[in-house]
Amino acid sequence: MINKILFDNENAIFMGAKRNPKDCSIGIFGVNYDGTCSFKPGARFGPEAIRQVSSCLETYCPKIDKDLEDIKYVDFGSILIDKNDSKSVIESVKSTTNYLIDKNLSPIMLGGEHSITRGAIEALVNKYPDLILIQLDAHADLRESYIGNRHSHACAMQRCLEVLPEKKILQVGIRSGTKKEFQFMRNKNQLVDFFPGGNTQELKKALLPYVHSPIYLTIDLDWFDPSLLAGTGTPEPGGFFWNDFEKILETLKDFRIVASDIVELSPEIDKSGVSSIVAAKVLRSLILSLEKMQ
Repeated sequence: MINKILFDNENAIFMGAKRNPKDCSIGIFGVNYDGTCSFKPGARFGPEAIRQVSSCLETYCPKIDKDLEDIKYVDFGSILIDKNDSKSVIESVKSTTNYLIDKNLSPIMLGGEHSITRGAIEALVNKYPDLILIQLDAHADLRESYIGNRHSHACAMQRCLEVLPEKKILQVGIRSGTKKEFQFMRNKNQLVDFFPGGNTQELKKALLPYVHSPIYLTIDLDWFDPSLLAGTGTPEPGGFFWNDFEKILETLKDFRIVASDIVELSPEIDKSGVSSIVAAKVLRSLILSLEKMQ
């Protein structure tokens, strides 16, 4: 059990959120960490940027037809971590996720870099042994090790596979990785065909065997095209746009999302602030979607 003192909650709060989890169904926490960054650092500032810009958004989403004002959710702030020890950070994420689970909250984690997802998955599989993972990302993240670190953000999905009992990841929108990674994804039938402006038929087909399974949705913001979201450490051309994200959520509404994360926002790279606003809208959509998917 993690003590509340391990949360830094003196700064901004996501719009409409509570600080007290009483009567809440969804819990948000941040992880200000980018210690294994391999290109442009700055993801450690992501959680705070999302919170700061959220006040410019409307609470109502016309696409989902729901309003944040009708949902009770808590923002615990960001957890205090040892930024010099990637393995320790993952353990802190695991403890924090367990803390939220014990309070019957659906966790939404704000990164920070993608390596942190392993900790959340490791906690959730104790409650959901049939958990599967859906990854929206530009990169495969299936390396065994990167720059001598098995806990690098480039190894995030490989580390998750190690703790997922079902060993099932559906990877959507991947457009960068090694030849070995792409061969692995194709051999395991976990690379889902989805293209900018396209339909989600392949995702629906891939999800059919898991209609009753609990799902963790991890969103690396470099999934979006750099022309929409430039503020990320490893941008990749050929990405996706807001309408594509809405199609994904529309597809997932018939499935059971139990937790999620948003990672790899590096707000200082994009001085316009647009990337942070897009990330905040992603969080708004997740809160509205999780509330009806539980």
